[in-house]
Amino acid sequence: MRSQPASMRDVAHRAGVSLSTVSRVLRGAPGVAPEVRRRVQHAADELSYVVSRNASGLVTGRTGRVAVIVPFLQPWFFGAALSGISDALREADLDMLVYQVGETRAREGWTRALPLRRNTDAVITVSMDLSEEECHRLDDVGVPVVLVGQSAPGRAGVYIDDRAGTAGATRHLLNLGHTRIAYIGSRLEEWSSDSSRHRLEGYEAAMAAAGLTPWSVGNATGHTDGELAMGELLSDHDPPTAVLAEFDGLAMGAHRILRRSGVRVPDAISLMGFDNHDAAAALDLTTVDQAPYDIGLTAGRLTVGVLDGTERPDTRVEMPTRIILRQSTASPRGRRDLSS
Repeated sequence: MRSQPASMRDVAHRAGVSLSTVSRVLRGAPGVAPEVRRRVQHAADELSYVVSRNASGLVTGRTGRVAVIVPFLQPWFFGAALSGISDALREADLDMLVYQVGETRAREGWTRALPLRRNTDAVITVSMDLSEEECHRLDDVGVPVVLVGQSAPGRAGVYIDDRAGTAGATRHLLNLGHTRIAYIGSRLEEWSSDSSRHRLEGYEAAMAAAGLTPWSVGNATGHTDGELAMGELLSDHDPPTAVLAEFDGLAMGAHRILRRSGVRVPDAISLMGFDNHDAAAALDLTTVDQAPYDIGLTAGRLTVGVLDGTERPDTRVEMPTRIILRQSTASPRGRRDLSS
């Protein structure tokens, strides 16, 4: 008759340690003496023990799952960030549960509706722009929370400096010699409002520092709205010589209307985006790279560190941005015939 497979308790008995120590060793958690770690691993090998997540969870109280909350799934940024988070959690043998909660106006009470308590070891929010009340509701779940795309004192988070990103982009256009630089922004109440506001502020600050008047058009959320905003700018009696878009999707829409109108980029109008979308290279679009995959990877690893005790629960990581120079920006030609 075949014998029963070895249990974690059998490994603990063979190694002469507690169940929790066995669990920590087999999960690769820190805080175990090297000799104890070798002894536990040797016992597990001798008994041909296979780690059971359920058994480990009974000892540690862990579920082996991390909840990731996003407002949307479709836009490119969220997919790239989720991919990075997933890879980081997979490295630590953790599963990822994704919850989509929708736009700001539709998410009232979302923290109460999500089945987070006892179902997850940690929560990662991506570009949620959480209010203090929403943060406190997540605190009530009783697990670590890591914010992605938002910096809040006393809370773990991974983010970029959006103001610095658009300020640097604006200075790039200024250094090329442009003085009529327009900005296409998004609809603040539905998109990531902190990020949107900060990017607009960075553009405005750089323009003000140069002694120039900011010129922004808003209420845009995607490619089509980028077309509409660009059409509005082209209808001005003295159109801009350069346009900065809050994100690449808007810049792509603007690029489409410029092409349809016979306006040459960058000969007549320079165009610049933000994000470094996968399609930006195909359009030769100069843009600000914020590397969302790396942001997600860093957030996932920070979450694992908080769970294992190797990172403080209030650790904040500011990720760098950089300008990717392509062919959509150049010095102004000084011509008023935009199609020439």
